[in-house]
Amino acid sequence: MAAAKQRIPELSGIEFTGHASIAEYSGELRGLLRDVAYEIDFAAEEIQAVLARQKGHPLLLGLDVRLRARKVAKRLHRAQECVTGGAIEAVKFYREFRKQFAEVITPPKAKPRAFDFNDV
Repeated sequence: MAAAKQRIPELSGIEFTGHASIAEYSGELRGLLRDVAYEIDFAAEEIQAVLARQKGHPLLLGLDVRLRARKVAKRLHRAQECVTGGAIEAVKFYREFRKQFAEVITPPKAKPRAFDFNDV
């Protein structure tokens, strides 16, 4: 998570001055969110393993504790899915920018007029 804290100022330091800066922002945002998603997923697995080792009801042989641990970890898995969705939206942000401003980024070339031999 320390890497994420260092990357947020880098992300906010990108000024939108042109196409390259928007592409850079989109890439940095995607990378940051993917790293956060990996961290959350790792934490979810770790918390489930730690909580599942606790003692539960003796007649249930620890099944109750494993179910409760899975329930707790499920919340982190949902958070991980949301952050992964944010990374996907960062890519879609750049793609939408290119779609909406394509003629500004790469203006269409003027086609030369074809010579008409049948013009009388």
